[in-house]
This record gives sequence, structure tokens and C-alpha cells, in this order.
Amino acid sequence: MQRILITLGLVIASIGVLYPYLKQIGLGRLPGDIILRGQNSTFYFPVVSCIAISLLLTVIFNLFRSS
Repeated sequence: MQRILITLGLVIASIGVLYPYLKQIGLGRLPGDIILRGQNSTFYFPVVSCIAISLLLTVIFNLFRSS
């Protein structure tokens, strides 16, 4: 359990460090992401970005599992 939590923490920290670079390549602003702007608020839900990240991680994890 400790190993999983440490790994999850490292993954979250690395995403935080890489976030500016991921934003530059357009991840998080793909067509299909939902952005609703009101007068005083903005609602943003990255549907397509979540699907793209999920597919990428699925492929990577399946490659490591089959080895």
C-alpha cells in the first residue's frame, strides 16, 4: 500500500512539474473540451483531454504489463 501511495505522489508531482509544457502543446484545450463562460464565472471540463490521457496511459501500462 505504501509503495502505491509513493508512486501516486510521484506521478502527481511530475504532472505538476510538466504542466506548463503540456499546456504549450495544447493538452487541455482540445476540440471537444467544454468551456462555459458566464458573467462572473467560468466552467471548464476537459472531456477530450481526459479521454486522450486515459488512452495514452492505457497503452503505456499495457506495454509494461506484457513485458
